[in-house]
Amino acid sequence: MSDEEKPKKGKAKSSKGKAGKGKGKSKDATESGGISLSTHPQASLAISTLKAWGGLIGFGLAAYLSLQAGVPLGQVGMRAIIAGVAGYMVAWACGVAAWRAIVTAEARAQLERRAAEVAQRKTAKT
Repeated sequence: MSDEEKPKKGKAKSSKGKAGKGKGKSKDATESGGISLSTHPQASLAISTLKAWGGLIGFGLAAYLSLQAGVPLGQVGMRAIIAGVAGYMVAWACGVAAWRAIVTAEARAQLERRAAEVAQRKTAKT
């Protein structure tokens, strides 16, 4: 049997491809007119940095405290990894919450500035 005649293993691909998997719910924030932290120039970098520091601090703190308590080395590593993951997730949640508030405040301020400009233009015309 040649390569062309062999039956292919696995699932057959649908004609929709990857575009059909989302069922239309995976719209980008810029397409739907909303605000997204992933597209904000400062928020995405700040959240990434915060996550890295959270994980490192959690890892280091757990390792240090476990070593000071006389915990066996294998358990020190396991505790440090778990605390690093927990620190990463806590930092992510705090960063997203803080930056969501910051970006919302920025959007409101910009909206108020534009409303003031429009009001100024209306009074200048009359």
